[in-house]
Amino acid sequence: METSENKDIYAQAKSQMGLSERIVAAIPGFRGYKEKELRRESDKLIRTHLALKLSKGKDNVRAIAQRIADKRYLDVLTDIDRLSAKMDRITEKVNHASYGYAGFFDIIKIKEDNLERMTAYDTQLIDSVNTLTDQIDNLKTQLLNGDYTNLKDKIQLVTDKFELLEDAFDKRKEIITGVQL
Repeated sequence: METSENKDIYAQAKSQMGLSERIVAAIPGFRGYKEKELRRESDKLIRTHLALKLSKGKDNVRAIAQRIADKRYLDVLTDIDRLSAKMDRITEKVNHASYGYAGFFDIIKIKEDNLERMTAYDTQLIDSVNTLTDQIDNLKTQLLNGDYTNLKDKIQLVTDKFELLEDAFDKRKEIITGVQL
């Protein structure tokens, strides 16, 4: 099941094919190859989007850390540093993850139905990243408004959710290779 956001990225990539690419895509056997290549490019766009969102969230975490340090809430600085390190690790995983398509001579061949599952899974990852970055934005706004109540718990909640995101992203490879979740 593809969501509209993933369909849009894939449709956009497909619509930007040149005339010669469309003619070659009509050749039996090559069409599937080209479709997979377009999905691979779409996958890269999705991962780039995720990495950018995570980087923006990381910038907000830095601002939160600065605000906490300025107010001398030193007991939560370790927690915010842990969150920041986790975000760095997840962002790097997203940036350097395998593409959503194996090349012609690669050992692991990715089947079309696995690409569809991966696209749906990536949509769930996008939703998770959006939710998490919204939570970070809300925490930053709360601190800017001078509300420091339950700060340690709120930071831990976001950190725990990032751990779940990392686990979910790690399972992505299982989808690429066709292993059941």
